[in-house]
Amino acid sequence: MKIIIRSAKIIDSKSPFHNQTVDLLIADGFIEKIGALIPKTDDAEEIKLDNLHISQGWFDSSVSFGEPGYEDRETIANGLNVAAKSGFTCVALQPNSFPVIDNQSQVNFVKNKANGFATELFPIGALTKASEGKDMAELFDMKKAGAVAFGDYNKSIDNANLLKIALQYVQDFDGLVIAYSQDQNIKGNGVANEGIVSTRLGLKGIPNLAEELQIARNLFLLEYTGGKLHIPTVSTAKTIELIKEAKAKGLQVTCSVAVHHLVLIDNKLEDFDTRFKVTPPLRNESDRAALVNAVLDGTIDMITSDHNPIDIEFKKMEFDTAKNGTIGLESAFGALLTVLPLETIVEKLTLGKGIFGIENNSIAEGSKANLTFFTPEGKSTFTKENILSKSKNSAFLGTEIRGSVYGILNQNQLVITK
Repeated sequence: MKIIIRSAKIIDSKSPFHNQTVDLLIADGFIEKIGALIPKTDDAEEIKLDNLHISQGWFDSSVSFGEPGYEDRETIANGLNVAAKSGFTCVALQPNSFPVIDNQSQVNFVKNKANGFATELFPIGALTKASEGKDMAELFDMKKAGAVAFGDYNKSIDNANLLKIALQYVQDFDGLVIAYSQDQNIKGNGVANEGIVSTRLGLKGIPNLAEELQIARNLFLLEYTGGKLHIPTVSTAKTIELIKEAKAKGLQVTCSVAVHHLVLIDNKLEDFDTRFKVTPPLRNESDRAALVNAVLDGTIDMITSDHNPIDIEFKKMEFDTAKNGTIGLESAFGALLTVLPLETIVEKLTLGKGIFGIENNSIAEGSKANLTFFTPEGKSTFTKENILSKSKNSAFLGTEIRGSVYGILNQNQLVITK
């Protein structure tokens, strides 16, 4: 397949063509030529899009698709198509299926299901068997099968010794441990951020301390054991301080923030709309601003959509009993453009590849064509018509977003939405 991409502005700080508007010739999945005006040929398809910008392909470090077991929420096939049309050339799949991805055969199953798609799927193996937090799963076997990290989705490891042993064990094969951090005893029956909003609405609160205490413990364990630890979806200002201090000590710790925590705050709960029930909960404006600053100063390494489809029957419930989670792939880029500069967004949607051990190619002649197409221009309101996922539980419905995604080019496949 040959493609000539016309008049594309390259956003890639590692590329010699950064911030230049050029043509690109793609042949058999590789960038053959980059230049001001590439001659037209009969055997090449031409791509011309309004105000086209191109970056390295985006990576989402936390998506849930449901399959196997919860195909009514989402399938791997449709999920990967949604990811492609949302600008993501690779995603890390959480193990929260049924059965849980906690062994080599389950890793092989989801990888085989993902064969042939433009968006690549990289499984995260469960850290403990069935994600029950009791016994360590078959980490080395899953690593050999292709798992890029190990963690129990949205579940803290209460047993500190188990996490200590896992951090020590994975060092033999350069493994990455993911530690979702929320002390369940302090969280208790909480369903919303502890503060003025939860008090006024009569909702049981989850204090920031539930996250911060667990993160402090996990960072102490990391300092003792060594190894690599990733803390997903951080949500408080104090958490940022703790991680910054740990990085200053030289600990190999990274962290991510979810798009909804950068854009939305707990005042969205005024109507008890369960679309805004997520974990960790939406915090207040002070915490949101601290998270944005931490993205800008580099303390936060990557941004995730934390895409989590939930069946309507588990969302259309009383707030206390509804499941946590929001879909986020389709709205990620447009929502981020309302709070962050374009180059920062691109950096935080690509930097995670290196952390998860995934190949990252800069935009240069001879490189593999792993590209995302988008425009930062334009404003619109995110509606149900914009949702491509099977589940519609988006926290961004009715929200003004900026820019739009055209699609991706990866695996020698072109996916264009418009």
